[in-house]
Amino acid sequence: QVQLVESGGGLVQAGDSLRLSCIASGRTFSTYVMGWFRRAPGKEREFVGAISWNGGTKYADSVKGRFTISRDSAKNTVYLEMNNLKAEDTAVYYCAASTIGSSRFVPLTESGYAYWGQGTQVTVSS
Repeated sequence: QVQLVESGGGLVQAGDSLRLSCIASGRTFSTYVMGWFRRAPGKEREFVGAISWNGGTKYADSVKGRFTISRDSAKNTVYLEMNNLKAEDTAVYYCAASTIGSSRFVPLTESGYAYWGQGTQVTVSS
């Protein structure tokens, strides 16, 4: 069992930056693919990005070049650095852990992730 707890959300203005953190319980954190998803008001949850155990990353086109995912296995923590935020980035952001990914493959859909955090709200005012 893995427990994930996100933090770092808040209200910012367009163009600002924000860093989300996700702390994971469990001894095998370093072997998980970690993903970030988001759900905007009235929309389905969508893939934002993911990082494999060896640091390889994949991003949605909508955030590529603005968002960066990193992980610190010593702290069992994965980060989502968000720069140049836009109003359309407003959403609840979720951290998720996958046990089926690998160094070469990161799941891009919800079904690939077994564990989820409770989410943290990010609101970008324009």
